[in-house]
Amino acid sequence: MTHKASFALRVGHNPDVLTCIANLSSDEVFTPPELANQMLDTLERAWAESNAGASIWADPTVTFLDPFTKSGVFLREITRRLTDGLESQIPDLQQRVDHILTKQVFGIGITRLTALLARRSVYCSKDATGPHSIARSFDRDWGNIWFERTEHTWVGRKRVFRVHPTTGREVSVEQRGTGRCKYCGAGGGYDRADVLETHAYAFIHTDDIKARIAELFGEAMQFDVIIGNPPYQLDDGGYGTSAAPIYQLFVERALELNPRMATFVTPSRWFAGGKGLEAYRRRMLGDHRMRSIVDFPKLYDAFPGVKIRGGISYFLWEREYDGPCTVQTMWDRQALGVPVARYLDAYDVLVRRNEAVPILEKVRARGESTLDARVSSRKPFGLPTNYTGRSTPERMTDPVKLFANQRIDWIERGSLPSNEAWVDGWKVLMTRVQGTSAAIETKFLSKPIVTGPGTACTETYLVAGWFPTRPEAEALAQYLSTRFVRFLVSLRKSTQDAPRAVYAFVPEVPLDRRWTDEQLYERYGLTHEEIAFIESQVAAHDDTLFDEDVDAETD
Repeated sequence: MTHKASFALRVGHNPDVLTCIANLSSDEVFTPPELANQMLDTLERAWAESNAGASIWADPTVTFLDPFTKSGVFLREITRRLTDGLESQIPDLQQRVDHILTKQVFGIGITRLTALLARRSVYCSKDATGPHSIARSFDRDWGNIWFERTEHTWVGRKRVFRVHPTTGREVSVEQRGTGRCKYCGAGGGYDRADVLETHAYAFIHTDDIKARIAELFGEAMQFDVIIGNPPYQLDDGGYGTSAAPIYQLFVERALELNPRMATFVTPSRWFAGGKGLEAYRRRMLGDHRMRSIVDFPKLYDAFPGVKIRGGISYFLWEREYDGPCTVQTMWDRQALGVPVARYLDAYDVLVRRNEAVPILEKVRARGESTLDARVSSRKPFGLPTNYTGRSTPERMTDPVKLFANQRIDWIERGSLPSNEAWVDGWKVLMTRVQGTSAAIETKFLSKPIVTGPGTACTETYLVAGWFPTRPEAEALAQYLSTRFVRFLVSLRKSTQDAPRAVYAFVPEVPLDRRWTDEQLYERYGLTHEEIAFIESQVAAHDDTLFDEDVDAETD
């Protein structure tokens, strides 16, 4: 038995099986062991700094929880480190392993399958009491890695009338497949038969997380460290960036348990965007217990083969800390630049790159209004993206040329739901979605389209500006094409979506000239190093501006 435990916990073989398994779905992304260990290294350093140099792995009283375990990689690596760190205090390997697994390491599976996988990773057996388990002191087959099927709590369900099978009377009943879960927002499609996963995660389906933890583990628990990689989203009819994120719910519940330290890896979309993440972003940016953030903005960098637009990051939160957060950017799995300690609530979004902060400060120091006040909201003329007009203006009373999704349509002027007055002016159109499937984004905005009187657009575009004359419109289009503007947009744009809010760092400048990057760099007093940084991040557009006579193809 001693030989088995030693072999299993020291993981000396190659390859590690947890580097070889495929992700189950877009909301159940397995953490690579390399990233898990990087997070544990960050935790180890922070613990030592806050505890007079003591090693967290040499403390037999510290408790760890992964409340959304999938492959069990965090629990396995924690167990391995504790096995080494506690050797002098508990010399007998079997006693040491039993102590760690029964007293220090806890997990909550997110599905039945991942719970079994996590137990196999940590106990070397799906049954913690089985003959192959490296633990010898459990009296329950799930050990300390809990999972039981949980149901959603439905609200807002439609009611329908049915005939009662015994009384024959017509009764009102709730209709399955309708309504929303009050805890996670899942739609009725997640009301599933017993053979299917509900994806109703016990950790977030509660009003009292401390009571829920006591219910799961049979006693009140106070965890010193909470760590993990929560489910990211519910694909509940949304696609890509429109799918509803849920990782913030797990983070918020975990912090309600008030651990000494917590570290989680999540998508980085919350930095500047994300569906329904406004309150979460305000909370996290304003929480001075955020000790560090390690950011991976490059697609596929942290999770090879997994497309998470906007990249991923992990943060370390410490209960007793109060100060600036140290931000470090990673690129090709190497540290990029030096880490910088700064307060995250200096802006309403998290500026990812440390090198961008002094540039933004110089721009904001002039106190100029910003372009988001000029740019229209979505549906500038009240027409959705899927609106289809006529193919020609023939036999139309007052035709308006309509810029739609990669085509030109026509619509009667009187049929425009809103902003009919804009039809008569010169407009600058910007596509609402800009980006590619490349690992590195370099343009951030499409080329502007300058349209004259007699034109409108669907919600494929935003109206960046409306003017009575053509020169002003062309001046704005030229300004929007500069690297300077697109760099400022990039600080707020975390995905392909480019709504009005991404222009909130772009200053309004006089449109009495066609601005060049060189003029803008001089206007804001940028150094050679700052200019070089901007131009390393943003690729140049050519000088061609699209006008109303050119096909509405985007860059």
